[in-house]
Amino acid sequence: MSQVEQVAPRVFVESSSALPLVSFSVSVPLGAAEDPDGQLGLTRLLAILLRRTAGGRTAQQLDVAVDGLGASLAVDVTQSTLSLSGSVIARNLPGVVELLADAIARPGFDEDELERAKRETLAELVESRDDDRTLAQRWFRRRLFQGHPAGRSVSGTPATLAAIDRPALLAQHARLITREQLHFAFAGALTPAQAAEIAASVSGLAPSGEARSSLPQEPPPQPGRRLVVVDKPERTQTQILIGCLGTHPHDADHLPLLVGNTVFGGTFTARMTRAIRSDRGWSYGAYSSLPSDRYRQSFSMWTFPRAEDAAPCVALELELLERWVAEGISQQELELAQRFLVESHAFSVDTASKRVGLELEQQLHQLPPRYYQSYTERIEAVTLSEVNAAIARRITPEDLLVTVVGTNDRLGPELRRAVARLAEAEVIPYTRD
Repeated sequence: MSQVEQVAPRVFVESSSALPLVSFSVSVPLGAAEDPDGQLGLTRLLAILLRRTAGGRTAQQLDVAVDGLGASLAVDVTQSTLSLSGSVIARNLPGVVELLADAIARPGFDEDELERAKRETLAELVESRDDDRTLAQRWFRRRLFQGHPAGRSVSGTPATLAAIDRPALLAQHARLITREQLHFAFAGALTPAQAAEIAASVSGLAPSGEARSSLPQEPPPQPGRRLVVVDKPERTQTQILIGCLGTHPHDADHLPLLVGNTVFGGTFTARMTRAIRSDRGWSYGAYSSLPSDRYRQSFSMWTFPRAEDAAPCVALELELLERWVAEGISQQELELAQRFLVESHAFSVDTASKRVGLELEQQLHQLPPRYYQSYTERIEAVTLSEVNAAIARRITPEDLLVTVVGTNDRLGPELRRAVARLAEAEVIPYTRD
């Protein structure tokens, strides 16, 4: 699939002379799932402070240094990973390596900068209340993964952020940032030998520790049909997410279900999109998704109809889902989905940085061996019976979470009637943390 080389157990590189640039990433396979109870948001604050206090510098000094090198340097935290990544003009790579080493091994964790980061995070949490899609995603995850780290907030809450101090950052840094945890990816104008040397020099400065990669228990199933209305006043439009637990890359039926999802709601011409967007004009977007990570993710359907169309849209989505599970897909739909997935995969591997990124993701998420290298061949080998069996096995129409952001006084009774065999309903103020 690619020209990626693994030059050390946790170092991936693909050389390319097309441009005088180098992209890079330093990651650990531990993320917000490692936040202690009562300190949600700790790992995200840790990442921010790595970037802003590297080598004891101020945030302004670091910004000037990064800009002066013609580089970019950003951080990202998910439930399962923490990463520092960016790009730089090749001739200035040594300067960026120095900054990376300082971020990983010598962060200053300035208390004023910590308080600034906490204030910014609080402002982001308040601002997120104005984004209805973010609200829908937040409460869908919280309720679907209730009792599991996947349901907790990466950014934290006002109460948990207030409990985070500099000693907590130091302790989390010691737990997460060790040489045994560090994974490196490079693409562009450098050789494999240079990449290996950089990785060795940076990881050699990090403290030694236990090599581990947290694998949380399976998310617990949530039985019955449940409705969550995130109540927001005066909404003329809604955001709707409906779903259940999906599949895992290590499941034998993972790719068959991915093919089935492509038919149902994975493209602009899929069944769900045609029925809701093209035939009825209820929502410009109508899609279903099946993401993957180190732990089992969700299967979900997403629409955003007008308030007056929300209840009929929910009822139709449930009907479409039940029919998909009961009847499966056709041979013609299978072939079209396989062709789409194989052809679109080319856009996932069309640059050196993308190819290296997939290799790194395979390692960090502990995906099956050669998951991306053999992706297209395995998609083409999927059979109709495998797809329909996977849909029937994994998608549970009687165990669904329906999450709607809208005005409860206007929509609540209609939504309850739209969800047949409803077991539980909950109304959540949109301002709840």
